[in-house]
Formats: sequence, C-alpha cells, structure tokens
Amino acid sequence: MPETLIFIAVLVGLVWLWADSTRAREVALQYCGRACQDASVQFLDQTVALASLSLGRDARGRLVLLRRYGFEFSTNGTDRHRGVAAMTGRTVEFVRLEHPGGPFIMTGGTVHAIN
Repeated sequence: MPETLIFIAVLVGLVWLWADSTRAREVALQYCGRACQDASVQFLDQTVALASLSLGRDARGRLVLLRRYGFEFSTNGTDRHRGVAAMTGRTVEFVRLEHPGGPFIMTGGTVHAIN
C-alpha cells in the first residue's frame, strides 16, 4: 500500500512538472518573440529550448523553479545568433540577445541596448 501511494505521488508530481513547464515555455516564447521584434531581428524557428532547470527562491522567498531557455535570432536572415530567457517560476526576469552590434536585454517589457 505505501508503495502505491509513493508511486501515485511521484506520478502526480511529474504531471504537474510537465504542465507547469509547458505553461512556462509558452510565456518564454511570447517574451522572446517580442524581444526580437522590438530589437528588429528575426526570431528563428519560433521556438525556445530549455537550457537549465533548478530550484531557487522568488522575491517573496517561496521555492520556485528557475529556468533558462535558449533561442536563436538573425539580423539579416542568413546569420544565427544566440539569446537566452531567464525565468523565476513563470515570470520572465530578462531576455538577452547577443546581438553582433552589442547585446540587448529586455526587462519589464522594455528592450535596452547595452553599450
């Protein structure tokens, strides 16, 4: 009986992790697409890939998942450059584009060029 309860708890935890990760990925996709649009570059493949996943604390001190997503963008349609989106829970902390003319960082919905 205890083994069955443990199995069910692990299964429920895995389903929750999958559903939460799917929602977080959708949020990251939206932010990365908007950052690319605001920086006047092309968001390649219209996708993000999970680069890292760890546990951390949010601003309120609650235990949350920290995620980093990688993506690629192009400045002219033939080149490829990397970008990263960092999330705390399902909140995007920043999106950074490694632009050849200097990096761009989007925080709070605004893209800033870093010189």
